[in-house]
Parts: sequence; C-alpha cells; structure tokens
Amino acid sequence: MTAAVLRHLWPKTLRARIFLILLVGLAVAYGLSFSVLYTERYMSAKAVMLGTLENDVATSIAVLDRLPADQRADLLDRLSRGNYRFILGPGSKGVPDTSSRAAEIAGRLEDAVDHRFPLSIEAIPGDVARLQAHLSLSDGSPLTIDITPRGVMPIAQWLPYVFVVQMLLLIVVAWLAVRQAIRPLGDLAAAADALDMSSKGPVMSDAGPTEVAHAAKAFNAMRDRIAHYLEERVQILAAISHDLQTPITRMRLRADMADEGPGKDKLLHDLGEIERLVQDGIAYARSSHGSGEKFSRIDLASFIESLSYDYQDTGKSVSVIGMVQGTAATKPHALRRILSNFIDNALKFAGAAEVSVERRGESDIVISVLDRGPGIPEEQLDAAMQPFYRLEQSRNRETGGSGLGLAIAQQLAAAIGGSVRLYNRDGGGLVAELVIH
Repeated sequence: MTAAVLRHLWPKTLRARIFLILLVGLAVAYGLSFSVLYTERYMSAKAVMLGTLENDVATSIAVLDRLPADQRADLLDRLSRGNYRFILGPGSKGVPDTSSRAAEIAGRLEDAVDHRFPLSIEAIPGDVARLQAHLSLSDGSPLTIDITPRGVMPIAQWLPYVFVVQMLLLIVVAWLAVRQAIRPLGDLAAAADALDMSSKGPVMSDAGPTEVAHAAKAFNAMRDRIAHYLEERVQILAAISHDLQTPITRMRLRADMADEGPGKDKLLHDLGEIERLVQDGIAYARSSHGSGEKFSRIDLASFIESLSYDYQDTGKSVSVIGMVQGTAATKPHALRRILSNFIDNALKFAGAAEVSVERRGESDIVISVLDRGPGIPEEQLDAAMQPFYRLEQSRNRETGGSGLGLAIAQQLAAAIGGSVRLYNRDGGGLVAELVIH
C-alpha cells in the first residue's frame, strides 16, 4: 500500500485519529496478552501430557510385558487414556515422522521404557493428527501405542463471548477517553467562533483539569485584551472626530464671512466633506458599542414604506418590490440607519434602489436592497465590509466615500441581533442583505 493511499485512509479529525491509535494500541496489547496466556497454556498442557504419557506408559508397558500373551488383550481398555491407547500388533501403516514433536514424544517414551525396547514413531495420515509408536515386548510380541497429541486444553464455550465483551469494553473506554480529551478543544473552538467584541458574551468556563483550566483562563484573558484594544481604538477615533468638530465650525464661520468668490465656494465644499467624514467617524464609533436604543416592536410594512417615501419626496428613485405583513422586535433608529446606508450606496452607484422584505424560516426576516449598478468583484465582497475600505480608490467623496457606511451597517446589525451580507445580483448589480434573527 502506497503512502498516498495511507494518507487518504488516515482519518481527518483529531478525535478519530486519537481514537484509532488508542483502540489499535489497546487491541494489540490485549492480543499480545492473550497470545502469551495461550502459549503458556499450550506449554503447560504439553508438559502435563508428556509427563502423564511418560509415567503411565512406563507402568502400562511394564504390566503388559509381564503378563502372559493371552491375557494382555483384557487390559488394553483399562490401560488406555484419552490421548493414547495400546494396540497389540503392528498397528496402521504410516510414514516416518521426523518433526520435533515426534522426536520429543519418542524421547519421552524411550525414557519411559528405560531404553529397553527400541521403538519408532510414524505419522498416520487422516483428518486428525495421530502418531503411532511401534516396539516389541520381551517375548517379541509387537505393541503399538496410538497417540493423539493435544495442543491445549479444551476452551470453554463461554470464552469467545467474554472476548467479545472485552473488545466492546475497550472500544467504549477508548471512545470515552478520546471524548474527554477532545471536548476542551471543541469548547475552545466554539468560544472562538462565538467571539463577538460588540457584545459581552459569557466567558469560557475554566472548570476541568489543570491544563484545560489554564487554556480557558488564557483565552478569556486574550478576549479581554482584544476587547480593550478595540475599545481604545474606537475611543480614539471618537475623540478625534469629536474634537475636530469645533475647529471645523470656526472655519465654517470664517468662510461664511469671507468675500464671495470661487475660493469661498471651494472652501465651503471642502469643509462640508470634512464634516461628513467626521460625522461618519462618530457614527462608526457609536455603532461599535451599540446604541443606547432599546428594542421595540414595529410594523414592518409601515416602516419600510415610510423610509422609501422619505427618499421619494426628495426625488430619489427608491421602490418597494416585495413586502410581508407583521411586526418585528428591533431597534428602529439602528434599522433605519442600516437601510439608509444600503440605499445611499445603491443610489450613488446605480441611481436607483429596490427594497424587498421576506420571511425566511419561522423567525428570520430578510430585508434586501437591490440595484443594477456595476456590482462588486467577488474577491472584494468581504473586504467591502471593512472600515475605511473603498472600492473606488480615488479620494473623491462623491465616488469613493469615507469607506465607513457598510462597516457602520455591519456594527449596527450585530447590535440588533442580525447579520449583513453582500452578493452580486443575477443580471448585474448588487444585493445588500440584512437578516434579522
């Protein structure tokens, strides 16, 4: 079997690998122990058989040798045993046996008769392994000892069932041991998957063995450090954005008092861009911590229609193409900000936006904003959700933006218990999808 085949057959999961190694190791150890016991039993049985054969045969031959020839047949059945019997005469025709077993039996028999009767050993063909030892008594009468060697003592009928139960016990114990050893890794992976810096979830339990407790404490400490670094970063962004508002206001007042001209218009335009960037920075900082807004129940149809009417009143092409009836528990201002960011992007790049609302499953509500713009390259869909990432690499606010709109939407979606996804629309365009769980 080649190395490639072995790698293909090798389990992919750590749980299966440890279970296989442990099970094979225990099975091999158990097999070796069983082999040692079997060998020891075989050797003991053979020693008992040969010792009994030597002692009993010595006595039996001595008795037969001293009896008159016409009385020997009456004692044959009494002198025979389970693994050998006496035959008056030359016995069956066999073939010379030079095996170590035959030599060992012949040696024991010669010791039994004290080398007074020369004998030969032959193997008798048949389904059952048999040996016959041929010798001549003192009066020249031929005597045959028909021997059926026994390797081991008979095995009890219940022994195979015990073996099966022991193997099953090995499998169960190995599986429990592996499960106990691997469970902390699964808990650690689950805690890492559930890690969300926007909400303070439960810490990982540090109960269990020392190594598991140490790993859990280290993970919780890492979680706290990451949360601290993120909070510090957002606080810095919020502080800078907030502090910039005062000098921007002073600069706008001075620009308003300046003489009319092209320079004044450009300055006011630039100040407007800076002000919007600062406002986006503050909004992102606030969204990363969630808002103080509480959950309330809203009518979905009325909420979406009101949002679309606000855009239509300003001459924007925003339409509702699908709607569901019913209510939803959410944060209305956060939801409006999410959908406004989606719609603003659609209007910027496609000139029109479509809003669709549907239910998915028993509890999920899916709100989608669709457009027919240029879309986003597949390899950049995930990156588009990152802060300050702009698909349009120019610094022009009208085309590139600040790169915070989708990041703010993602932060607010997490705050209301939802998730955001971008994907390209069939036939061209983009779909920004909000799922409220």
